[in-house]
Amino acid sequence: MPEFEPKIVAFCCRYCAYTAADLAGSMRLQYSPNIRVVEMPCSGTIEHGLILSTFEKGVDGVYIAGCNLGDCHFLKGNVRAIKRVAAVKKILDEIGLGGERLEFFHVPASEGTKFAQVANEMTERIRQLGPSPLNKNAAGNAQKEGGQTA
Repeated sequence: MPEFEPKIVAFCCRYCAYTAADLAGSMRLQYSPNIRVVEMPCSGTIEHGLILSTFEKGVDGVYIAGCNLGDCHFLKGNVRAIKRVAAVKKILDEIGLGGERLEFFHVPASEGTKFAQVANEMTERIRQLGPSPLNKNAAGNAQKEGGQTA
């Protein structure tokens, strides 16, 4: 049976985490190819509905990466993002998807190495959790291979 390869979306602040992702690429750092990076003007622009609809589309994990506390170009955007992530984690737990499939990380612009570390850490976490119950492709593959789905 082939190993499960998770689909993960990273919503990254343009000024910090997205710049760190670019730096990781320039440094030729190896990190998980499972990550799909989405540039955001600020981590604080993330909305509950966007996170939930991303999961609804079958993604196995999501993380938001923003500036360190006190470094936000929009002053409190990262604080808002942290609060929104906490609220959506509760919703994910309540509906049975699991809040551990969602995380917020502080990734400064100068830390390409940290971006790669976070990407690998999140990939390993989701790999351990297995496919999202909403990931129809992974669920279909498990049924074809004689596995059981939730």
